[in-house]
Amino acid sequence: MNSSNPKYWAFISYSHRDTRWASWLHRALESYHPPKQIVGTVTARGAVPRKLSPVFRDREELATSTTLGDSLNAALAGSRCQIVICSPSAARSRWVNEEILAFKRLGRSDRIFCFIVDGEPNASDDPAQAQQECFPPALRFELDPDGSLSSRRTEPIAADARPGKDGRGNAKLKLIAGILGVGFDALRQRELHRRQRRLFAIASAAVAGMVLTTGLATAALIARSQAKHQTVIARREAETARQTTEFLVDLFRISDPTEARGNSLTAREVLDSGAARVGRQLTHQPQVQATLMDTLGTVYLGLGLYRQAQPLLEAAAQKRQSLRPAQPAEVALSLSHLADLRSFRADYPGAEQAYRRAIALQRALPAAQRDVPALARTLYGLANELENRGEFQEAERTLRETLTLQEEAFQGANEDTARTLALLAWTVQQRNLNEAIPLMERATGMQRTLWGTTPYPDYAHALNDLGLMYRDRGDYERSETLLRESLAMERRLVGDKHPDLALMLDNLGVVQERRGNPAAAATTFRQALDMQRELLGETHPDVANTVDLLASTLYESGDVSAALETEQEALAIYRKLFTGDNPDVARLLNRLGYWLTEAGRYQAADLDLQEALKMRQRLFGPHHPEIASSLVHVGILQVATGKYSDAQASARGAAGIFGRTLSADNWKTAVADSIEGAALCGMGQYSEAEEHLIRSYGIISQDAGAMQYRDLTRGYLKTLYQRWGRPREAQRYTAATRSPPFTHPGH
Repeated sequence: MNSSNPKYWAFISYSHRDTRWASWLHRALESYHPPKQIVGTVTARGAVPRKLSPVFRDREELATSTTLGDSLNAALAGSRCQIVICSPSAARSRWVNEEILAFKRLGRSDRIFCFIVDGEPNASDDPAQAQQECFPPALRFELDPDGSLSSRRTEPIAADARPGKDGRGNAKLKLIAGILGVGFDALRQRELHRRQRRLFAIASAAVAGMVLTTGLATAALIARSQAKHQTVIARREAETARQTTEFLVDLFRISDPTEARGNSLTAREVLDSGAARVGRQLTHQPQVQATLMDTLGTVYLGLGLYRQAQPLLEAAAQKRQSLRPAQPAEVALSLSHLADLRSFRADYPGAEQAYRRAIALQRALPAAQRDVPALARTLYGLANELENRGEFQEAERTLRETLTLQEEAFQGANEDTARTLALLAWTVQQRNLNEAIPLMERATGMQRTLWGTTPYPDYAHALNDLGLMYRDRGDYERSETLLRESLAMERRLVGDKHPDLALMLDNLGVVQERRGNPAAAATTFRQALDMQRELLGETHPDVANTVDLLASTLYESGDVSAALETEQEALAIYRKLFTGDNPDVARLLNRLGYWLTEAGRYQAADLDLQEALKMRQRLFGPHHPEIASSLVHVGILQVATGKYSDAQASARGAAGIFGRTLSADNWKTAVADSIEGAALCGMGQYSEAEEHLIRSYGIISQDAGAMQYRDLTRGYLKTLYQRWGRPREAQRYTAATRSPPFTHPGH
């Protein structure tokens, strides 16, 4: 196996007592589609693929073997990374330990990722808790040069799927970020947005029902059932409808005060009671039984209780497909709900297959029998899968068909139509922001018509999404207004402390900074940070991201010393999260180097800038825009320390990359051009320097994205005219720069 071109993205090592976890993780990884924006980016793991496949998982017990065997050794050698499913069973497994040792002996210790599902890390340090240890010995200790296990401790890179920790979804994304060598935050934001869209589309009412009292829960559940199935129930015999209704109403009848704990009965207790009874009752009425299973399963799904939803939805689909005479509309409804479940459980191919089967059944019905709203919802689910996979053209076509059906079926504002408009806007944004904004405006306007001032999850997120689109277009005033409205509504929905609320605060802080109010932005970021630290702990990507945003705001306000200290804090968190080369680590090192240059701490700046440049070269190769960004800051340092010929070479290298990947008149290319102008000035070539600096300053001064480099270029122009003996022109470019752009005596 050629180690430079591994066959597998990852090798999953696990105890066979954890087979269910391994099966789920294997399916979740192989069906994951990275965001389109990073596909093709070259990292230390190779180019980011369109799909994270294949991943190796052995399926044979090795109890009779004495060695791993050629096939497993070959698979380990042919894997970019190793994932260890960590539990007390894994910690005691000889074979899991052997696989870790074998992978470490390949020199890939930094590519081993832990996925904790049970037990406690390093519990064996306390003999009384040793049985709870979840890390095998090979994870906890380094290797000696001869390949044997030493007594030197390591700090394994871990994603924690246990309840109350990262949770299964975030733990999966942490693994994927490590495997691909990309930042966790971008993956989490996209997955969060996707899951919110689908969750609200399926069962917002059920979420509210989880916290209602008996009377409110009763009304919500019965109304939900009637709304979702009124078309189907209307076609059934009167007796079937009667039995269905009696079963549902009976769920809420409090016959035993001790079971009801006084007068309060939660929606979850009602659901659990119904789920336990539906399999025992109505066995001679399979049509009614299937309807109830489907109803209860979709409510569990809306509450995020996928394990409880699965047997109900699968049984409902199976029963409806076996009924004679067949009821295609009911089968299609069950398949659509089953597809929703598969999507949430990361079985994306299975979800797409179920959606397409449901659509085919619905389209084959005579027009008079077709449930158009149900067909539209199924098309929406399929489009969401396509959009998540980066197949934006087909997703857009499917969404436009969905929208046409909904506009024909519904008069005026409608929840389903508003959701479709919002997803269509995000899909269109991939190719044209200006075309996407009117679609999101329609979605937001429709939500406003539906809900007025009443808080509703879809409404809050439509406001937030429209605010982000305005921000991307540079309309910061309208963006801030919408983000504040969204934030206020989200507080009413989730309370004053929630991870989603912190993300919304980060969005607001960025807009405040861009509007020239760094003090307000810093306050907003600190609010988000306090919330994240309390909810997520100190070492979390969300925390690192907000600390980084706060550091940038402090820098823009002129407090370079505080910015440096804060950015070092963010860097320390990222280094704990991601050992070895990582894009986020390189990004922060590059920024720190620039700020240290401004502070006149040139030796420290050089160390950070060179580390960032080398890391990016290993991650991305020689011609990536990230390399150019590093070369720009290296060039600025070289100008400041009088290394003008080196600075000119760095600037030309950066301009060449930016010119090819962006454009010759992009502001980033202009910044590189200004550095070459400064280098030429330092070498006494004033006419050429002026040409470069005037051209670059004209571009930089007109682009909001180049704000941090505007004063720098003004300083270069002022120094040029002072050295050239033209004081009048020098006076024109006098501005309060935060650091000297050229070397001074003593440096």
